[in-house]
Amino acid sequence: MDKQVPSVGRVVHYVAYGTPGGEFPAGVCRAATVTEVDAPADPESAIGICVMNPTGIFFNRNIPYSAEHRPGSWHWPEYVPAVKA
Repeated sequence: MDKQVPSVGRVVHYVAYGTPGGEFPAGVCRAATVTEVDAPADPESAIGICVMNPTGIFFNRNIPYSAEHRPGSWHWPEYVPAVKA
């Protein structure tokens, strides 16, 4: 099966570093929109993102992919199945 590749405008998860005082824990996933892709044909390309936090947004470049969800990285959102009514 082919792997997804990141492209501008797609939504990904950014894994937060957290704050030194622990107000915001490390490892929390935040929604992010892809703003640039370093290697467009590479499914694990570093990307530029706009991260949407509960307290504001920030932009960052050269964010690496991590299947292990390491702080400071991006990954695809996990599949969430529909809930039966």
